[in-house]
Amino acid sequence: MSTAHTGSTKSGEAWRNWAGNVTSRPVREVTPASVEELTAAVRRAAEDGLKVKAVGTGHSFTAAAATDGVLIRPQLLTGIRTIDRENGTVTVEAGTPLKRLNLALAREGLSLTNMGDIMEQTVSGATSTGTHGTGRDSASIAAQIKGLELVTASGEVLTCSEKENPDVFAAARIGIGALGIVTAITFAVEPIFLLTAREEPMAFDRVLADFDELHAENEHFEFYWFPHTGNCNTKRNNRSAGPEAPVSRISGFVEDELLSNGLFQVVNSIGRAAPATIPAIAKISSKALSARTYTDIPYKVFTSPRRVRFVEMEYAVPRAALVETLRELKTMVDRSSLRISFPVEVRTAPADDIALSTASDRDTAYIAVHMYKGTPYQRYFTAAEQIFTAHEGRPHWGKVHTREAAYFAEVYPRFAEFTALRDRLDPDRLFGNGYLRRVLGD
Repeated sequence: MSTAHTGSTKSGEAWRNWAGNVTSRPVREVTPASVEELTAAVRRAAEDGLKVKAVGTGHSFTAAAATDGVLIRPQLLTGIRTIDRENGTVTVEAGTPLKRLNLALAREGLSLTNMGDIMEQTVSGATSTGTHGTGRDSASIAAQIKGLELVTASGEVLTCSEKENPDVFAAARIGIGALGIVTAITFAVEPIFLLTAREEPMAFDRVLADFDELHAENEHFEFYWFPHTGNCNTKRNNRSAGPEAPVSRISGFVEDELLSNGLFQVVNSIGRAAPATIPAIAKISSKALSARTYTDIPYKVFTSPRRVRFVEMEYAVPRAALVETLRELKTMVDRSSLRISFPVEVRTAPADDIALSTASDRDTAYIAVHMYKGTPYQRYFTAAEQIFTAHEGRPHWGKVHTREAAYFAEVYPRFAEFTALRDRLDPDRLFGNGYLRRVLGD
């Protein structure tokens, strides 16, 4: 149940996101302890002529949650409201971190069908920006939403589902904070199951040659390409009858903590100080991770710790265009003087029916490029973005990009449907900010 503290209001302090590339200074911060306190804060902001935005854990690289008005922090709006085993749903408060949700569901013998690769975000922050994992048949976290509760600009609390306010439900599952403040989400869940993960190094050319087959044969396939090399690391997750065979404590420490976090931090620090060393380091790094197979409950397979800070751009391209797009990206890197110490991540998702989902109405592949925090990233990201947009790529709403509303109107078939709903729900742009003005228009 929700925490029974009293919410608080304080003068705003500078807010900074996880990556440190976005800052803002709100006039005040409000930490509501109930939906009633949240609606009161929204009404008061409107009376004071201030914009209002909710922020989760700040894992977006865009200014989607930045405001110079009222900043809503939902950390007291946490916990599971109800579990409906008969209908296979769980309703959870919007400020609940995914990590807490996954742990709580596991204790109840339940699980989400699919999830992203980190679980630090709040459920509302993750879904509002379109966070996703990889899946042949199962889609983003937002696509698993069966209902949601939304506080609108008028201070009204709307309950939305396929049957109740269906037009709002269709759009608000990925609303980028433009339609109101989400206060609760109902997810589809299922009895907990086991996944067997197979991690295996593979040559870049082989992964691309076999990509359609690897995608078709595995429920969840993803891979990482190490720039300046012809090497990839692949991961295949498939449902298993068991038995459980988790990663051993020693193997987990070596692979996930030492190599993927500790040593990776050191390597990136060296690369930032001496970029010329990066290609040689990349060749070693790309061969450091060995093949391994393990079987565990979903969140222990899908997610992993990410302690090395970075800045990220990710674009969704039509799945049929993945191989060509990635070859163009590799050619660009090989011909340039860029020095890139972070692997490029590739995942997939089936088409869904959410207006602003990056997989809206098309089978999708995701290509994510990263740069270590504090390293100049603009030249790499600009060159990558030119390649992605040539293939009608759609950028992740929470990751670095330079696209504007006119571009989105072309690549999203239901863009006008979303903006018309925004005009109806928030005509005065109470939930607006500079980022939404750029991506959705005035």
